[in-house]
Amino acid sequence: MSTQEIGQLCKLRWQIELLFKQLKQNFPLKYFLRDNENAIKIQIWCTLIANLLFTVIRKGIKQKISFSNLVSFARQHLFSDHKLTYLIEKTEKEWRLKYQPKLAPQALLFDG
Repeated sequence: MSTQEIGQLCKLRWQIELLFKQLKQNFPLKYFLRDNENAIKIQIWCTLIANLLFTVIRKGIKQKISFSNLVSFARQHLFSDHKLTYLIEKTEKEWRLKYQPKLAPQALLFDG
């Protein structure tokens, strides 16, 4: 093999190492939900799909955010009915204006 081919292979191998590092940091597979081969494959495929979806989301948003922060943010807002990209791109003030519920006047709360 030529030195250029070896250099290309090392570069590709490094990309694979970076992917594995990203998967380990953001989607820890400390244990598997089942112990059969098919269940383990499904869990690994789901992790790879989630990683791909977050990569697409990260490239599609205007604000620069690290991959780890994006995954953490999504994990925190998993059951929120708000659009994830809106929450990331808008400032906290804009978010509160749109989503914070209107408070009822004190007189109505303690009407007796």
